[in-house]
Amino acid sequence: MDETLQIPDVVTVGEAMALLMARQPLPLAEVSEFERATAGAELNVAVGLSRLGYKVGYVSALGKDSLGRNLLDFMQAEGLDLRHVRLDQQHPTGFMLKSMALDGSDPEVEYFRRGSAASHLSRADIPSGAYQRARLLHLTGISPALSDSCRDMALTMAAQARGAGRMVTFDPNLRPRLWPTQEAMIETVNALASLADVVMPGLGEGKLLTGCGDAAGIADFYLARGARQVVVKLGPQGAYYAGPEGRGIAPGVPVRKVVDTVGAGDGFAVGVISALLEGLPLALAAARGNAVGARVVQFRGDCEGLPTRSELGLQ
Repeated sequence: MDETLQIPDVVTVGEAMALLMARQPLPLAEVSEFERATAGAELNVAVGLSRLGYKVGYVSALGKDSLGRNLLDFMQAEGLDLRHVRLDQQHPTGFMLKSMALDGSDPEVEYFRRGSAASHLSRADIPSGAYQRARLLHLTGISPALSDSCRDMALTMAAQARGAGRMVTFDPNLRPRLWPTQEAMIETVNALASLADVVMPGLGEGKLLTGCGDAAGIADFYLARGARQVVVKLGPQGAYYAGPEGRGIAPGVPVRKVVDTVGAGDGFAVGVISALLEGLPLALAAARGNAVGARVVQFRGDCEGLPTRSELGLQ
């Protein structure tokens, strides 16, 4: 096969996890019935971009167990390029539990990922060849939190892609429980953000990471440190965007009923990244991010609400 036909549009790296969603609106300790789905911030973005017609290469590791097999089947069905998903016989596939929240609030979440297969990813797993020629690399602040070797891998991939002139997008996606200290989290996440072309923090995340009190200050912080474009997620109020084309607010998209907030930020990233790949201005990219995020919160699973092009009203 011609090597150029194997080049993905987008490459991302992260941990795919089995998701066990409560089928009863009770505290997790009292739930007896769960439904299996899939989770993982980078996996959500990969699936979302694949549904919009992009070729997506996913870099990860799964345990050679039933959870890993189920995830692999799901990713294959979604059309992801899995050449660099490694099966690990020594370490298990991570999983998480999620409660059912009927009032639209953030559900209770518990992770079981310490020592997982993906936490043993390292610089040795960085792909070469076609993956090094992808148009865009997407990273989050979750992968570097999994282990020292994962942190080294993420920073190396970001530096390589930025140095080669490829676009790098970054979602801080803070998970404080995965980090040894808040200081370590802030230092590493901001180091990765400084290697990205596009940084997409939430307002609360941005305040913690930068010490700035508003979206404009957060954007200034990252623009001064190397980012070319910044989009700050404002929840139902929309998103603040800043870059060479100017600044502004893309209004939020009204939602009749919020079912599950988990995965909304990943959906937002799908909208922004897909629009930028199509050459649209940042204002329209932020608006598409709002549209996809608003759709995702109306479904229970992390991936279930990610739209196809026709569902998003695109040709």
